[in-house]
Amino acid sequence: MILWVGLLLVHCCLCLTGAGGESPGLETCMRCSQGLHCKTKGGYSFPRPCENPAESLNTSTVFHNVSLSTVMKCERMQKCSLWLGIKAVVQIADSIHGVSFCITTAGRMTGCRTFSFTRASRERMSGLQVEIENNCTEVSPNQQVQVTVSTVPSYCGMTWTSTYHTPGCSHEDFRRHVPECITGRLSYKVNPDKKELSVNVSDMLNDHNYHLRLCRKDFICSGTGAYMLIKKEQPIKSATFPYSRPLPCLCIEGWSAVMDAPRVQVCPFKDRVEELWFGITFDPLEETLLWEPACPITATAALCQMRDDGICVDLPHSSQNVTREKIAFSKVDPHDRLCVKFTAGSQSWTRCPFADGRLQAWELVTTRTEGREEVKMLSQISANFSVELCVKSEGSPECQTIETHNVQVEKQKAVDLNLKGASCNSCLQVKRLDVEYAATAIHCLKLCSDSSPLRSDLTWVFVLTGVCLFGVICVTLVLHVLLTVHRRRKQKITGVRNGEKQIDPPPTCLVSVLQTQPVVHGGVFIPDSPQCGNNEKANLLSE
Repeated sequence: MILWVGLLLVHCCLCLTGAGGESPGLETCMRCSQGLHCKTKGGYSFPRPCENPAESLNTSTVFHNVSLSTVMKCERMQKCSLWLGIKAVVQIADSIHGVSFCITTAGRMTGCRTFSFTRASRERMSGLQVEIENNCTEVSPNQQVQVTVSTVPSYCGMTWTSTYHTPGCSHEDFRRHVPECITGRLSYKVNPDKKELSVNVSDMLNDHNYHLRLCRKDFICSGTGAYMLIKKEQPIKSATFPYSRPLPCLCIEGWSAVMDAPRVQVCPFKDRVEELWFGITFDPLEETLLWEPACPITATAALCQMRDDGICVDLPHSSQNVTREKIAFSKVDPHDRLCVKFTAGSQSWTRCPFADGRLQAWELVTTRTEGREEVKMLSQISANFSVELCVKSEGSPECQTIETHNVQVEKQKAVDLNLKGASCNSCLQVKRLDVEYAATAIHCLKLCSDSSPLRSDLTWVFVLTGVCLFGVICVTLVLHVLLTVHRRRKQKITGVRNGEKQIDPPPTCLVSVLQTQPVVHGGVFIPDSPQCGNNEKANLLSE
């Protein structure tokens, strides 16, 4: 047998619904093939007991094809009902007087209906195949129905049984015409600046009010408190709702104001998964990191340490599965490098709750004096730490550990971390030991301090010697400049004086010279005046 599950849409039918899921107009909902006269009887609830057939009959020789479908019958727009459609192809035999249809649905008693063939029809059409159609049982959307077709009289082993599932309200025609499926249509606009959702309703159930609200979707959609009742008299059926966060589970829900009305939901932010990774809190007394998802989500959460290159490295044994329950990481050291990595599907998001440094329990303090760098640890609590001295090699990001020390730090008491052997490419790796999850702080020395005291003293001697030599050179240059200037001034003064004697010698000078070394040539030198002004006369007398 072939089970055909389909949907037959019959609009504006004259068949009206009756009580108990049965149609009073049997002549309109039951049909036999042309030439076969059928009489219908119904109303009994239990199949009749079977008897052995008088001739060799079996199911395959009697029922050749039985198909099930859903038929929609409508009185007017938005006033349609659903009925179960049964078609059976039966081979007529003298011992078969009719066909019985028994239908069982959840919440109702089994209902059976019989098609009886007249004697004349059986004799005339014996051995022929006829079609019988039964559309007399009303059903609901998304309903499971059990159908049993048997012969009249009921012969043992001569039955056909199948289960049929009626279509749900997701079918477009049902959502427009069947009252049980009419939910209305919701459209919306998002105003992210004002954090508002503007909602419009269309195709709602006629002559009924309409409910609108915001809810968070989980097993059920739990209301957030934002609600609006749209009156059927309103010409514009719209509402505006404020929202606080664009969560992926925040939905708009609408339904007609009737009993057990179906509901429609639209979720404007269903792709905004990144909005879930907020709300991380820390309890400093219990040293516990807490987070609870605002929406149900299948993901993992793990603690990690943020590196300088932006990659967050997972801490060992820190991964937890996330669904809808709160997760907690106990014994956590609040450090600005400690972060939480959320992974959903193929995407990951990292949140660092201690990045602002407000909850940091300890820190490394660096001071620089006389060209040397000193590193101290200051803690807000008493704790144990591991301090490693390591050296970075060129071209490798790894730091090779040289030595390790355990350090006990008292509350508000600074501890000096200057270790022997520290050089220009040395780093300190500090990690808290008395917690379960902790990040490692790395501090690399920026000023070089040699580990040998002798080399350090020699360096200072060389520096002081250089400074002294520079001072001596500067003083020598200044003295040399001053001496040169003095000599030049003195020569200039002497030269000026010698020039004055050659140009205008006083008369007394000539007399004095001649008197000191007189020359006598047989004559007598007689000066003309005391000033020796008459030189020509003196010369003539001498001749």
